[in-house]
Amino acid sequence: MSSGQAAYGGVRRYLPSLLATTLALAFIVLLVLPMLLNGGSLLAVVKGYSMLPTLREGDVVLLEKTPPDSIKPGDIVIYSAGDRLIIHRVIDVEVRDGRYYYVTKGDNNSVPDLIYFEDGLGVPYERVLGRVVGFNGYVFKIPYLGYISLFFRGT
Repeated sequence: MSSGQAAYGGVRRYLPSLLATTLALAFIVLLVLPMLLNGGSLLAVVKGYSMLPTLREGDVVLLEKTPPDSIKPGDIVIYSAGDRLIIHRVIDVEVRDGRYYYVTKGDNNSVPDLIYFEDGLGVPYERVLGRVVGFNGYVFKIPYLGYISLFFRGT
């Protein structure tokens, strides 16, 4: 038996375990985790390359709804921009007349998201759907799992 055949046999032996682990992880993230967070969370699939290297296309991220004063520079938020959803990092926060605005920019972009700002101040809190969940400075994400969703949406 060649070394290539032996390696293939080893992979085949662990493939069912790997598949079962992946499905269990997907089940936990998609069903159990939102229930544990009292339904206060959403899942989002990253599309595009504006958040490289932090987020890649196909990553699934968990979002939490949060009060406007708890969103700080460095946080990653998802917001609506017409019929699109944008996942970008907050680089500054402006408060005018009690309203919160967030200056956002993709990590891989050279300029802020000026075309989506209101009154030149930033993205208003009312358009923010949530903040991406992170732990100790690291973004909670599941790589590649979102490709399934992107495939079925035809994007």
